[in-house]
This record gives sequence, structure tokens and C-alpha cells, in this order.
Amino acid sequence: MTKIKYFILAVIFLVVTAVPGGSSVALAATISNSNFTQLNSSQIVSAMGAGWNLGNQLDANLNGTPSETAWQNPVITQALIQKVKAAGFKTIRIPVSYLSKIGSAPNYTVDPAWLVRIKQVVDYAYNQGLYVIINMHGDGYKSVSGSWLLCDSNDQGTIKTKYQKVWKQIATTFASYNEHLIFESMNEEFDGTYGAPNTTYYANINAYNQIFVDTVRQVGGNNSSRWLLIPGWNTNIDYTVGNYGFKLPTDNYRSTSIPKSEKRIMISVHYYSPWDFCGDESGTVTQWGATSTNASKKSTWGQEDYLNSQFQSMYNKFVTQGYPVVIGEYGSIDKTNFDSANNTYRAAFAKAVCSTAKKYSCVPVYWDNGHNGQYGFGLFNRSNCTLTQQGIIDAIMSVMNH
Repeated sequence: MTKIKYFILAVIFLVVTAVPGGSSVALAATISNSNFTQLNSSQIVSAMGAGWNLGNQLDANLNGTPSETAWQNPVITQALIQKVKAAGFKTIRIPVSYLSKIGSAPNYTVDPAWLVRIKQVVDYAYNQGLYVIINMHGDGYKSVSGSWLLCDSNDQGTIKTKYQKVWKQIATTFASYNEHLIFESMNEEFDGTYGAPNTTYYANINAYNQIFVDTVRQVGGNNSSRWLLIPGWNTNIDYTVGNYGFKLPTDNYRSTSIPKSEKRIMISVHYYSPWDFCGDESGTVTQWGATSTNASKKSTWGQEDYLNSQFQSMYNKFVTQGYPVVIGEYGSIDKTNFDSANNTYRAAFAKAVCSTAKKYSCVPVYWDNGHNGQYGFGLFNRSNCTLTQQGIIDAIMSVMNH
């Protein structure tokens, strides 16, 4: 690498880290475009491979104040990310909450120290050559203290202004990062009521997605070409695919270097079906799939045929139109206390999700909350960087790395 390139990279680093909210980043963004590889929809899906969530860390909070150790996980380390990569994962989704780290109106300045820590954790993965997804995670949960991105609030004007200003700061901070970094507009955004969406509130979610796309693009630099990930109502497949009000945002400010026939927007959905197997803690349903040996421990719905129909509907609606689909979360909790064979079926479920995702050109990203043992989603012990569920990881990689 030449001294000139070293100098350019140093300028980029200094500008991006020193003034996360400043306009000077335009310089860094302008001179860094050469490091961006334009990937079409099938190329990006293939490159992202198997994904893993660094859950319950930067999204964790205590009384509305984000803290990566608030929910009993240790400080995130480079060693953990290296272990995740060594296990075969190529994408890491890093959920992030902002909440009280956002200052008051009119600037809504994000705490610079919080942005620095987010950047450090992103770099743990990004510098390893992994794909990284960062989002705005807990700010839209009504159950979270200090949440504000609420689609059923009466004060949508204030919410939209705040949302725009926060995303502008995030996009500015990462303007020079290449195609390995993907922004996700929000998480499981809805009004907290399960069932058919309220169309007025859904329109607000669509508006957030549009603000997100326009804001990120207009910051410039590599953001003008970056892949952007957006969810529909509560990341629910049926409510995203069906005629319930989801609207794809326009992408009018993207780089003119992108062929007009190609997209740079992805669709985010989550998959925890059937819930009585994946998340319910009663211990009644502990087995899943065609290899189940005990009908009384198996759900009456949500088996292989349902999984196939769900992912196929996303494929037909979006993938065929050039919009990749990311299964941003999937997984099942540990119920071995109720059924010693449970991990066998957890592995079978993960393998089936990945196999079906691959069949329909989707990216599967496993939800890991860092908790091992009863009701945990953990695949790794984050304290000593060891694997705790080799069987589930093997099941994922048997599909995704072949």
C-alpha cells in the first residue's frame, strides 16, 4: 500500500471519528468510493452467507440507557467476533439501541462516546472481512423505557424529525465503509398489537423507511450505493407480503453508477414459527420437523411445508423483483430441561430454515442473545469465547458452506 493511500485512509479515519455529526465527512466519503464493490442482488446474498446476531448487547438498556452489559452479557471483544467468524459465519447483525443516548431537540445529537463504541464493535467484524448489519433496535418497542419511534403516537412530526437526524449522524459516521456494511432502518416496528395491522400506523412505518432511505443516500459517499435493509409490520412475513399496507420506498438519491435495472434495497423479516417450539417456555413443545419421534411434543403447525410456503412468498414478491430478503432473526430456545433430545430438533429447525433460505435466495441470520442453558438462544459462551452448540452450528454450516 502506498504512502498516499495510507494518508487517505488516515484522513478518512480522523474525519469520521472526530466529527460524527459534521459535514466534513463529505470529503472522506468522496475519496473513499474506490473501495466499494458493486454487487447485484444474487451476489450480495451469496457473499453474506450464514448470519449471526450479536443480540442483547448494544441493544440492551437499563431504564432507557443503552449499555452492552445491561442484560448480563460481558463486554464485547474482538476475540468473540473472531470465534464467530471461525465457526463459519460471514455476516454479523449488530442490533443497536439509542434511546437516552440521543440528545434533545432540535439537534438530537447522539452521544459521541456511544457512536465511538458502536464503531469499535462494527470494526471488530468489518475488519475481519465480515458483512455487518446495524440497525435502530429498541427505540421502537413500547415496552422499552424511553422508546420514541412509535408508529401509533400522535406526534409523528417530532418522531420523523428525530429519526431523520439520528440516521444522518449514523450514516455520516460510516460514510466511507464499503459494501460490507448494511444499514437496517429499524427492528420489529408495530403498535404492540398482534393481528392485522392498523393501516394508519403502517403508513407511518412506510414513512420511516422512506425517510431512512432518503437520509442515508443524501449523506453521500458510499451511502449512495450501500445496500439498505427495511422491514414491514413487525417483520412479519404475511403482513409484508400480503395486502396489508406495506409500501416499498423509492430510491431516488442513489448513485447513478448503479445500473437502473438493479436494486439496492433489501427486505427484512423474522422467522420464529411455530412459536410454541421456538419461543414458548412452557416446555410442552420440544420437537420439530419430520424426524420428530413424539407427536405430543410436536406443534400442530409450522412444519416444513409452512416454512417453505412462507419463504416462497417472499421470493415471489420481492426476490424475483431484485429485492433480496434477509431473515434477520430465526432460532429456537433451549428446552433440554424438558426434553434431552431438544437440541437435536433445534439443529433440525436451523438446518431447515437455512436450507429453505438458500432455496429461495434469502440470507438467514441466527438470533443469539448470549444466554446459554434453559430458554437460551446462545451458540457461544461470550465470556470465554467457546462454542456451546456445535450441533446447531454444524447444521447451519452443512447447508450454507456447501
